[in-house]
Amino acid sequence: MNIAIIGLGNIGGSFALAIKENIPDANTYAIDIDAEVLERAKEQHIIKDGSRDFKDIIPNADLIIFAVYPKLLVQLVKDYAPYLKEGCIITDVTGVKTSLIGDVEPLLPEHADFVFGHPMAGRENRGLEFSSREVFIDANYLITPTPRNKEENIEFLKNFVKTLEFGSISVISPDFHDEVIGFTSQLAHVIAISLINSDDDARNTKKYTGDSYRDLTRITNINEKLWPELFMMNKDHLVKHIDNFQIQLDKLNAAIQSDDVETMEEMMLESTKRYKDLHDIED
Repeated sequence: MNIAIIGLGNIGGSFALAIKENIPDANTYAIDIDAEVLERAKEQHIIKDGSRDFKDIIPNADLIIFAVYPKLLVQLVKDYAPYLKEGCIITDVTGVKTSLIGDVEPLLPEHADFVFGHPMAGRENRGLEFSSREVFIDANYLITPTPRNKEENIEFLKNFVKTLEFGSISVISPDFHDEVIGFTSQLAHVIAISLINSDDDARNTKKYTGDSYRDLTRITNINEKLWPELFMMNKDHLVKHIDNFQIQLDKLNAAIQSDDVETMEEMMLESTKRYKDLHDIED
């Protein structure tokens, strides 16, 4: 099987490493704008070969994994479409699905099947040097099929990511994906960004932090080019989640200001209950 990874950064590199470890017979190729990254990956035997010119790789690819920003992905699909191999399967790692699917599917030839996916794994740092196959081990993977997809290709992607040692694999609708990711991922980033940016620069906070602040701000080492795209492409769901969060924040704020201990205790008991459910902790 010839596999083409488009974008050999953190996630693309992690796929390459996971494929090398778990599917050693596969021929893994990469396309990236950085020739030095491609050469380094080849020297380290992470990929078989790489190129900056997609025409060197795409026509022979059985599986294509897009690990690039969503807007770029759309443009690349438009460029690649005339060169796609008969029966090739395409997938992605993008954190927003509904609008992306609407942009991509009209560009596809009938003989290519794009099964949209989302690995719930990764690291804050960018670049091939931060890639790791271990981040995929037991991680969740989301697949968002469309009516255009062939059932056997959905099954192929399930088996493929299972072979790469992902844990729970969920097949969900694109809209539900965007709704739940808007809450679990995008809202979490909105809160973390707002928290760290509300700090008083003159305080020199880093001298006084503990685990709580470090844990809550870990994800603020953020890709400032990617995340605005994700926020804007999912704004309807995300703004709704921000509004619901604001309701809870206002409720807690009011309870603190009015010395309403009962409300604070109720909110904390509810959060503890939800935490235990999230982590499958028995009372």
